[in-house]
Amino acid sequence: MSSLPDLSSERVHFDLTTLRLFEATAELGAVTKAAERIHLAPAAASRRIQEFEAQFGIALFDRLPHGMALTDAGRTLLAHVRSMIHSVARMQDDANAFRQGNMGVVRVAACTSVVLQFLAKDIRHCNALYPGIKIDLIELNSQGVLETVTRGVADIGIYESTLGGSVLPSVPYREDRLVLVTPRTHPLAHYDSVTLDDILPHNVIGLSEGAAISLMLGRLASETNRMLHMRIMVRSFHSMAAMIAEEIGIGLMPTAVAALLAGGEQFRSVPINGEWATRRFVLCHQPDIAMSSAAKSLVEALSSPVSQNANPDSSK
Repeated sequence: MSSLPDLSSERVHFDLTTLRLFEATAELGAVTKAAERIHLAPAAASRRIQEFEAQFGIALFDRLPHGMALTDAGRTLLAHVRSMIHSVARMQDDANAFRQGNMGVVRVAACTSVVLQFLAKDIRHCNALYPGIKIDLIELNSQGVLETVTRGVADIGIYESTLGGSVLPSVPYREDRLVLVTPRTHPLAHYDSVTLDDILPHNVIGLSEGAAISLMLGRLASETNRMLHMRIMVRSFHSMAAMIAEEIGIGLMPTAVAALLAGGEQFRSVPINGEWATRRFVLCHQPDIAMSSAAKSLVEALSSPVSQNANPDSSK
């Protein structure tokens, strides 16, 4: 295949249709499927992709026998394309808000613990306050939430605070407390409470890479010069509960999640001693200048009052 011309010194020209076509091709792996999604003729779509690559002077896709795959350069540009598409959507939201009042689409990224415990009630509250605002919810682990908001793909993110601070504006959101979930026959099942030292000798079911609970356990084990036995990692608390039910290991869950998913006779939930079992969640968002009025309204609704967000176990 001949190399693309070096046009890096020239001004790049493209439109929103081309950006959406590029994103769709990256997601679907075929320009014909992407053309169908955004209602373009396949030949016109193929020509747009070729012209888009030619303007940068680099190949953005590898042409494979059964489709198209992003090159390293294509993956890098995809993040910029998504950010631009999202910026246009925010601009449209603001225009709608001025015409029709507080309306628009707000993209919220949140970790699984927050989605399962808090967001359903909070979203219902937001829907009642702002019926014109549509919430596009993205469920990720805490590390993924931070990355998504930092890249500008989401307006608002909610993540577990031990991952560290963010350069973005942030406010406190909620607290929860972890419990140890074991099979009914496990040696720890009948303890009144457990400590980190009790947990570490046993096989722990971990959550996928980037999950705050797994990262915290690894850090605590390292700080005490102990080994963390995490032979299997899963992507959700539902999968963790399934593994615990089969006596493959034990796991840590927020109290409310354990009550929801591991309340059957085959499980035991054991309180954990130590401040480390209390987790605090943070709400971060784009800088005000990059926020639509709808997103600003949602931040205000989600972040107040903090007093209602007390640790569920604080009354004990």
